[in-house]
Amino acid sequence: MLVAFPCETAYMTFSQQSGPPASRKQLGDLLELLKGAGHADFRGARGPMGFTQRQAGGRFTADEAEAFITQLQDGEYAGEGISVAPTAPAVSLGSEELRGIPDVQLAAELQRRGWVVLEP
Repeated sequence: MLVAFPCETAYMTFSQQSGPPASRKQLGDLLELLKGAGHADFRGARGPMGFTQRQAGGRFTADEAEAFITQLQDGEYAGEGISVAPTAPAVSLGSEELRGIPDVQLAAELQRRGWVVLEP
């Protein structure tokens, strides 16, 4: 099926921004606020913040970035207040290091962090 659009029709392609791009300062401020809220990056905040795929890739319009900055500064996102607690630095352990830790100890640590642990 062939669909033709009249020349006068203005349309926006998928994921196209609808305004001037956010400045580096805005993106830096937004990323800093996201990290303070416990997210590693834009992609990690996609669900809780309601980012689109484009925004999760770090591409915001100036207006979008300003709106999210204001939202985070006011302590509102995903309908809840942000609890800004100091977070421990992300530690990446390889599978070799984890294999040396007993299952009981791993389960206890996960339970301490609020996870529910069941034996397979």
